[in-house]
Amino acid sequence: MREKLTDEVKTAMKAGDRSRLSTLRLIQSAITDRDIANRGTGKDAASDDDILQILAKMVKQREESAKAFEDGGRPELAANERAEIGIIRGFLPRQMDEAETEAAIRGAITQTGAVGVKDMGKVMAALREAYTGQMDFGKASSTVKSLLQ
Repeated sequence: MREKLTDEVKTAMKAGDRSRLSTLRLIQSAITDRDIANRGTGKDAASDDDILQILAKMVKQREESAKAFEDGGRPELAANERAEIGIIRGFLPRQMDEAETEAAIRGAITQTGAVGVKDMGKVMAALREAYTGQMDFGKASSTVKSLLQ
């Protein structure tokens, strides 16, 4: 994942694509921040799964920012945020649709032996472990809750 990101930075630099380069550097910076935080606790550098979590968080932050900019009457800033989202999503695996998400949730419920809402944490942990970067866990949470009730 890191090598792919480095290659993309080089390509953007050669092409003179400043907006893409800026976003790629933001990604690298977020990964470096995680590496530094892990160093202080004795953990290893960010793994590919950690990087996927970082990217998913970055997408979510930009979606919230874009919405805030649109609500504030600043469509040009919202467009910038959406452009960054497109670049970041290029590094994430394909997102699961609703049917795939529900099937994965049902599988996780069966796998963990969950029987009620009190087991929701186990199900969400299993989903995060198996589907990092492929699923919107905010939406999945509500589906898990409704299926466990």
